Amino acid sequence: MSDITPPPPPPPAAGPPPVGGNGQPPNNNLVLAIITTVLCCLPLGIWAIVKAAEVNGKWERGDHAGAQESADTAKKVSFWGIGIGLVVGIGYLALLLGGALSFSAAGS
Repeated sequence: MSDITPPPPPPPAAGPPPVGGNGQPPNNNLVLAIITTVLCCLPLGIWAIVKAAEVNGKWERGDHAGAQESADTAKKVSFWGIGIGLVVGIGYLALLLGGALSFSAAGS
């Protein structure tokens, strides 16, 4: 028998980052997406809500780049929806004030 001790085990391999990651998740822009849905443009607003809802889940899984991408997409799509809503609203108002949508002149 010998008194030789076995070598120490190797250090654990580097795995995925810990759940939750470091710092705070990016702003998910959910409020902006809901406002877009209710007031401006329903299809783009729903898309923005879906993207905003993905942010915290991706962040908790350690996908920080994916969380930031979803947050950016939610913001971008919300602003597109707001812009489209404003253009359509201003166009409607211009037609209404210009008399193109006036129904009182049709009976004369």
